[in-house]
Amino acid sequence: MTPQIVGRGEPLVHRVTTAVYSVPTGAPEGDGTLTWDSTTMVVVQVHGGGATGLGYTYGAAATAHVIEQQLADVVTGLSVWGVPAANEAMNRAVRNAGRPGLIAGAVSAVDIALWDLKARLLDLPLIRLLGGSRTDVPVYGSGGFTTYDQPQLDRQLHYWTEELGIPRVKIKIGESWGRAERRDRERIARARRSIGDATEFYVDANGAYGRKQAVRMAHHLDEHGVTWFEEPVSSDDLAGLTAIREAITPEVTAGEYGYTLAYFGHLLGAGAVDCLQADATRCGGITVWLRAAALAEAAGLELSGHCAPHVHAHAAAAIPNLRHLEWFHDHTRIEDLFFDGTLDPHGGSIHPGADGAPGHGLTLRGEQAEKYRTG
Repeated sequence: MTPQIVGRGEPLVHRVTTAVYSVPTGAPEGDGTLTWDSTTMVVVQVHGGGATGLGYTYGAAATAHVIEQQLADVVTGLSVWGVPAANEAMNRAVRNAGRPGLIAGAVSAVDIALWDLKARLLDLPLIRLLGGSRTDVPVYGSGGFTTYDQPQLDRQLHYWTEELGIPRVKIKIGESWGRAERRDRERIARARRSIGDATEFYVDANGAYGRKQAVRMAHHLDEHGVTWFEEPVSSDDLAGLTAIREAITPEVTAGEYGYTLAYFGHLLGAGAVDCLQADATRCGGITVWLRAAALAEAAGLELSGHCAPHVHAHAAAAIPNLRHLEWFHDHTRIEDLFFDGTLDPHGGSIHPGADGAPGHGLTLRGEQAEKYRTG
């Protein structure tokens, strides 16, 4: 595919469009601090050089308005080749609007679309553009919501471990802000019996526990071979994460709510995690996610991609210190429904770029997605 050369010899971004979709959950879902019955995806398409790049984030519908009102004009007219420059321009433009949170999701979605557009114009899989460190990307099955009864949880765990052959899984704990500790303990024990002894077992409290409660729970986690304790306390409590990490055996992890590169620097500087997490749909897109990986590598740690696995796949294959990606039930369900080109996690790994499709390889199924469009 030959890029359309415009302007000063480079293809330019000439239009940005958005769409909002809301997809009901198959059953009520919840974690330690929140319950929900639908998931919202905000899709952005960046047009330039005769091609279209696709990006998305999960979050409030208002994210689309931020893209339309504060970011589209910023990136329009910029070179498609200069994705980091466009990312920097967006960050400067939203300074007074408040970048962390929803606006960071908007910046992230546009950045992802820009990387996809650049790779498509070069007719390269994104991993070829970024430069590969590996051909396979490990994943772990993630869901296990606190709202599930035991048969529901068993079905999901068996699907990951037996049907897909994924050798690592994660469930939610910390129900009702840590006030259902007995049920948490029972669910952990039953989940271990369900998956057997050979499967790696992770838990995620979503910041629901207090510091000493998290340490008490860690003794129970040890008994059942849990090796990954995600957000035992709030990810904003760096001192708490650090103290818990020093007191327990399971690895302490956090970072999914990192909206700026500086936050990851603070998390690492505090010695708060054993493995850093980062979410490209929140932290500033692929551009910043790769920088977070470099910070983790400099600190001697690995990085795990949070949720939205098809956004992360190619970038994950480009870093040397990858731990794995989260094969999150809500997001994989939506991505399989909305996109052609999704990846197969059988055996516990995906292989981005193996089919040679340009960009991240995803194509929106417009007619299918339209059924869920809300904006």
